[in-house]
Amino acid sequence: MKKIHIPHNIKLFAYATMCSIALSAAPGAIPGSSSGEVFAANPVFAANPVFAANPVFAADPVFAPEPVFTPEPVFAADPEITIPLRFDRYYDYAQLVEAVHKLHEAYPGLSGIEVVGKSEEGREIWAITINNPETGDHSEKPGVYVDGNIHGNEIQAGEVCLYLANMLLTKYGENEKITALVDKNTFYIIPSVNVDGRYHFFEDPNTPSTNRGLRIPKDDDRDGLFDEDFPDDLDGDGNICRMRKKDPNGEYRLDPEDPRVMVRVAPGEKGEYTLLGQEGIDNDGDGQVNEDSEGYVDPNRNWGYNWAPDYVQSGSGNYPFSGSGIRAIGEFLLNRPNIIMVWAFHNSGGMILRGPGTKSLGEFNRGDLAVYDYLGQHSESIIPGYRYLVVWQDLYSTYGDFTSFTDNLLGSYSLVGEMFMRESQTYGPDGRDQGGEEGGFFRESTGQQKEMLQFNDHVAHGELYKEWEPYDHPVYGEIEIGGWVKLSSRLPHPFMLQDEVHRVASAVLFSAEQTPEVEMEVFEKEKISGNLYRIRIRLTNSRAMPSISYKTVKNGLYPKDILAVNGKDIKVVAGGEIRDRYRNQLSYKEHKPEVQFTQVPGFGHVEYEFLVSGKGKISIVYDSRKAGRKQLELDL
Repeated sequence: MKKIHIPHNIKLFAYATMCSIALSAAPGAIPGSSSGEVFAANPVFAANPVFAANPVFAADPVFAPEPVFTPEPVFAADPEITIPLRFDRYYDYAQLVEAVHKLHEAYPGLSGIEVVGKSEEGREIWAITINNPETGDHSEKPGVYVDGNIHGNEIQAGEVCLYLANMLLTKYGENEKITALVDKNTFYIIPSVNVDGRYHFFEDPNTPSTNRGLRIPKDDDRDGLFDEDFPDDLDGDGNICRMRKKDPNGEYRLDPEDPRVMVRVAPGEKGEYTLLGQEGIDNDGDGQVNEDSEGYVDPNRNWGYNWAPDYVQSGSGNYPFSGSGIRAIGEFLLNRPNIIMVWAFHNSGGMILRGPGTKSLGEFNRGDLAVYDYLGQHSESIIPGYRYLVVWQDLYSTYGDFTSFTDNLLGSYSLVGEMFMRESQTYGPDGRDQGGEEGGFFRESTGQQKEMLQFNDHVAHGELYKEWEPYDHPVYGEIEIGGWVKLSSRLPHPFMLQDEVHRVASAVLFSAEQTPEVEMEVFEKEKISGNLYRIRIRLTNSRAMPSISYKTVKNGLYPKDILAVNGKDIKVVAGGEIRDRYRNQLSYKEHKPEVQFTQVPGFGHVEYEFLVSGKGKISIVYDSRKAGRKQLELDL
């Protein structure tokens, strides 16, 4: 049966008429229907909240669309989850949760799992903690926090978190380096921050870039309605592609080498097509298509540091931490003050990003910059093609973003990994084709589009792109629908996935190697006279990160590390930092000399002298929020 297409003005009349019918019709009131159910299956009406749930409007054959074959989703994976996990596939939300549970079940002695909080739609946000309790409590070691998928469409960010957890657990005891990292650090991993987004990206039709925000209702188009104009999968293939219409007055023509590519016409040149935007219809009758889907609250602009309202920062929400999951993760982090390294994974662009998010926050201290540069430059080498960049300077300003929160309130070194480079989808002896119009971070030149299509055709075997096909649109008439499917463009094909997640996880492991590793030694004990002794202590850090960030020291975010000397029958007469032991230059602390506050620099050391009176055992304790605890005993 041919679909009935309703012009815009008639559609509005139909809305009002059917609302009246809905309110007055009794069961069986409409001839030919036992329940008075009409209209609900037609895409023009099904997405509108006025009609979608009302039984009066269900399934009248006059308005029902023809059956459409729905193909199996691209990259469909074996539903069975096994350990070690596989990474030639993507995990939907339920599978991701199952994978976290199975990792814990396989390695209960090295892992713990917990629900951090729940999303707006009630889905659980799971965290897995990896630590060897035989080498210390999780809270007394440097903490490495890793998360992903804060934007719902950025699904491979979840896969790199799973890959990291899988590697740490399955290789513990087999790989010397990984064993040492798990013994030294605690890893806190949340594979999916935006769990509603992940669920809906897999389950609903999407473009590669839709379904990013939190499921907080928002009137994006300011028409008094909330989330009433989602994209519409008109051809039923599970994707939201593009629409184009033949138009002799259009602004585009077909590329003569590949008619899938649309080229803007030159001045005076005859057009062939008009691009109509995303696949969909005007569900709310306001003349716009797909303009009010899930409420646009960006979970990476909703954090409680340097937050700004929506008129300054789009997507920031009504107030910081208005996202229930964002608030829960914020509390999770603040309850783990040992976290010194943070990675947050997104897509796309192939970038390692550091703050600050805005110029007004000011540049990092020189000491912190040295750490960031060391980590960023090594990450560039570990992941070829990725670029180490500064957010506000090289991209754009971000207010209320996650790493501004962790930099400034958690006192951690924080990096964002923007995963996947479209340039990796190469076809040709010299790799990337640079021809055609200039591209950018999230768009391609004509030459790049052609190369990506060749990659699709000959490497991905047609799985990434939907060929243009005719469709009879209810408003636009005869059109064509086609373009990149949702599991493309920002995501590597599964055959490329394991290589990328391995390299990216290796950058995390490199940073975990650089968490502070402080050793304490008594390098001099000298009797001065009678019961008076001089004791000199050295704290040495063999890794790049200091025991406490320079920004934390400057801003007094929390107390510095403590070096304390005490004993039952002893008294510390004087104590202070040795500035130059060869010239015997010291800086004595006037009050309570037995307690010294310190920071141990990366790849460096500090030395302290204590003058101690008495006899017997003394205890020397170094205690750091981020670098752990060390203790020595000494006899006088």
